[in-house]
Amino acid sequence: MAIHLTPTELARETGMERRDVIEKCMELGVPIFQGRIDKTLFQATLGQAVTEERAATAPA
Repeated sequence: MAIHLTPTELARETGMERRDVIEKCMELGVPIFQGRIDKTLFQATLGQAVTEERAATAPA
């Protein structure tokens, strides 16, 4: 099982579009090194961003 994937491969695995994967990497600071993205880091960072977004919009 590969950990470092191209944006196209990662998009396929996450159900996102390739362009969205690259945009999220840029937005969240996930590095793209030699055309590959660490799948575990991407998923963890994306999950944390979603959790923080939900917490910020949740009624107090």
